[in-house]
Amino acid sequence: MISQKIEEKLNVQIGREAASSQLYLSMASWAEVEGFEGVAEFLYRQSDEERDHMLKLIKFVNERGGKAIVPALEKPPAKFVSMRSVFEDLLAHEREITNAINELVFITLEEKDYTTHRFLQWYVEEQLEEEALAQTILDKLKLIGDDKGGGLYLFDRDITSMSASPASEE
Repeated sequence: MISQKIEEKLNVQIGREAASSQLYLSMASWAEVEGFEGVAEFLYRQSDEERDHMLKLIKFVNERGGKAIVPALEKPPAKFVSMRSVFEDLLAHEREITNAINELVFITLEEKDYTTHRFLQWYVEEQLEEEALAQTILDKLKLIGDDKGGGLYLFDRDITSMSASPASEE
């Protein structure tokens, strides 16, 4: 049985994962309208992945005797300044999620809930991969610099082959 405190914290994380999915969906839509089909495809996949993270948490909470709550969501931004700003925002967002996961892990140790602690290790690993991928993409955009034509065209084409190595399923 899951404690009320951990159930509440996991429900907050469910909201964060849902918000992540919506943010990346909005970024994907922006990229698609701007003509960046590769970036849009990449971000649509990221949005789906975040939704999967949310579903995994929902199922875990319910299976442990808690009650997962599907959150209401705030509208994400619809416009972005540049491709670089999209990925700067993405990296900053992933770092926020990492901090939230780390806080959850800490709470599970305080509460001596080793089952949830073990479950969250998948998210810890996933966040390492997500941050590394976002940083790699941002580094590539920094290399492109002010080359808004050919550089972004090649970036858009190449990003479709980029993805985080999936954390092993449990």
